Amino acid sequence: MSVPAPRQRNARRPGRAVSPARRCAHRVLRRVTGENAYADRAFRAEAVRATLNARERAFAQQLTYGTVQRLGTLDHLIGRLSSRPVEDLDPPLRDALRLGIFQLVWLDGVPDHAAVSETVELAKEGGGGGHRLANALMRRAAREARAIVEALGDGTPAEAALRHSHPEWLVRTWWDLLGPEETLALLERDNEPPERAVRANELLTTRDALAEALQATGIHSHASEQPPEALVVDSPLDLAGSPLFEGGALMPQSRASMVVARVLAPEPGERVLDVCAAPGAKTTHLAALMAGEGEIVALERHPGRAAELEANCRRMRAERVEVICADATRPPLEGGFHRVLLDAPCSALGTLQGRPDARWRRSPEQIVELTQVQDGLLAAAADQLAPGGTLVYSTCTISPREGEQRIEALLAARPDLEADDLGAEWPAWAWRHAPRFLQLLPHRDRTDGFFIARLRRSTRLPAGG
Repeated sequence: MSVPAPRQRNARRPGRAVSPARRCAHRVLRRVTGENAYADRAFRAEAVRATLNARERAFAQQLTYGTVQRLGTLDHLIGRLSSRPVEDLDPPLRDALRLGIFQLVWLDGVPDHAAVSETVELAKEGGGGGHRLANALMRRAAREARAIVEALGDGTPAEAALRHSHPEWLVRTWWDLLGPEETLALLERDNEPPERAVRANELLTTRDALAEALQATGIHSHASEQPPEALVVDSPLDLAGSPLFEGGALMPQSRASMVVARVLAPEPGERVLDVCAAPGAKTTHLAALMAGEGEIVALERHPGRAAELEANCRRMRAERVEVICADATRPPLEGGFHRVLLDAPCSALGTLQGRPDARWRRSPEQIVELTQVQDGLLAAAADQLAPGGTLVYSTCTISPREGEQRIEALLAARPDLEADDLGAEWPAWAWRHAPRFLQLLPHRDRTDGFFIARLRRSTRLPAGG
């Protein structure tokens, strides 16, 4: 990564109020770092509270996500530029400095005087004398921060973790799995804005008609080769209050996520089970692929998420979906499904662009715990298959422990299951470590990182099967 040369510096303008977008970003950051809130959920709530217009909302999201993504590097910069340790700073002041330095180093479109002065104003709102430290540190950051980042190396996992702001354990994992070159490309991609993609709801419209409708509202998009119902949006996307969204014409969804339902490939009239279904992007995609014919049972353990799932099914006109609030490891079902989808709870390490705080929430120990959950869900999902039925397992991560190792363990325990060769069907996404399975990669495929496997149950089951 090359850091641009320093821009022309501008003198600070006095008496400037904090913009709504920066104040919203600061509130979100306070919730993330102080209350352990999820960045995406906190942002949605605070953006509504602040009544931001589309332009302000886009800027606030860029500030919030970018700052959370770069927390590791930002705290290193604060430590270099301040005489006080980062951990000794008052939390509101520390978060204001993080936002301000992020703007100085990584947002070329923000004038330095705006980043400096509004950071000082945010510090004043925190009370005490923090604004004086903020003023001195931000002025020094305007002169020195970019050069400090430029001097950081990335030739080892430890160096790359600092420069690209990822946990070192994760960088080492990918370094061993992908090699240094691909790991660095992935780390850079993780710190970019997330893919903006929507799925045309083919129960109500077509992709071409949706593209025309979006164009009429000033939203530019282009068609994706795969999946065929996907549109990649080229301009900022704010669907809050959009008639197209409220009317069910589209679902915000990454292209990688859309591939999952395509791999399951349900047919009209079949009986399908979606094991961990909320919030419903894949469930409603299955309904569209089945042309509204057949039966879909959607399981969700948490009542609030089950209600969200039901609302999305109504919005998307997925009328043949039955939502059941139940534990998917002990589903109150009799089995006999033609197709089963398990998009399992996972570390979400393939979605670090859109879930910027996920990198800081995960640990190797948590991944071990997740694999135990995944094994239980896989066993229960396989039991729901009819003879000859198909099971798709997917995770939005780049983690062999949560991907091929889980499938290999299931196959070893279940001789009635066999893996399809997905790599032969979709060679561009074949996982080089296990070519029967797919692994989409953010830096290569410009979408989320997803592992996908497809299994078939034998038509001749063992006694008692």
